[in-house]
Amino acid sequence: MTDKTLRVAIIGAGRIGRVHAQAIASHPRAQLVLVSDPFGTAAEDLAAAHGARAVKDAADVFADPEVDAVIIGSPTPLHAEQVLAAARAGKAVLCEKPVASSVAEARELESELAGFEHKPVMVGFQRRYDPSIKKARDLVAAGEIGRVEQMTIQSRDPAAPPASYIASSGGIFKDCTIHDFDQARFFMGDIAEVTAFGQNNIPQLAETGDFDGAVVVLRSVDGAVASITNNRHCAAGYDQRMEVHGEDGSLFVDNLRPTSVTVNKKDFSAAQDPYLDYFLERYADAYRDELTSFIDAINDGGEVSPTVADGIEALVLAEAAEESARSGRPVRVS
Repeated sequence: MTDKTLRVAIIGAGRIGRVHAQAIASHPRAQLVLVSDPFGTAAEDLAAAHGARAVKDAADVFADPEVDAVIIGSPTPLHAEQVLAAARAGKAVLCEKPVASSVAEARELESELAGFEHKPVMVGFQRRYDPSIKKARDLVAAGEIGRVEQMTIQSRDPAAPPASYIASSGGIFKDCTIHDFDQARFFMGDIAEVTAFGQNNIPQLAETGDFDGAVVVLRSVDGAVASITNNRHCAAGYDQRMEVHGEDGSLFVDNLRPTSVTVNKKDFSAAQDPYLDYFLERYADAYRDELTSFIDAINDGGEVSPTVADGIEALVLAEAAEESARSGRPVRVS
């Protein structure tokens, strides 16, 4: 094991790029050295905030000998080609979800990566590193609630993104539900069947051709069943809850709030702080611990989790859900 400082570049200086930059800044064994973004002054602004350099062209990141690892937070259609370019340059990669635009593209990427000397390629399903979700998964793995029978995941955003974002996002199942697909697999293992229902609740997004709400039912190969509820808007805030029910007990992960204070008065009872505003606050610890795992894998020569294979499995479920929602039929997963 080595304790060298990992020199990291970020591609994409939007919201997720800023989240990763903050995680790097707070980590004792990581240093942000380069930021790439082709739009406006985004790269320059983020780089200046963290004492890094800025470039417009991602090709400059792959060619830079000062960069040990690349975090890819660019639009989805660029993910696969940028992962491959980083691997060709001998750099470790942490790529935001989804790892590619389609299952076919992701499988081609996995095949190409097999030809390179081992450098970790990690997919950014950060929920696996959320302290509450990880604790629940550890309890399941330890047999504390027996065999998992049912699972419920609720994942609603506080407000919908602009239609321009949705156009390149890959759709709700690849953009939003894909986190929930990985979370379900994390607890239940491989999935055998997908049934999905899509909704159009937001008139302003109707012309995108995408759903803005969805309910998905998954059946695992072992017979466990998960239900997933998504919505691109939620008046109450960022709604992130989970229940895992087993033969010997149940586990609950509730929404997080800034404090645990409850207020009771004449006109109301059990009033609490609102939910944490969005994924930047809700999963701040998860992004930090995800980065730590990534650094440890690089320094120790170990394996990463989630892998490209995990990214492919989540994409398989996303495409099955899209097919089910459009056809009105369950889709079996091979």
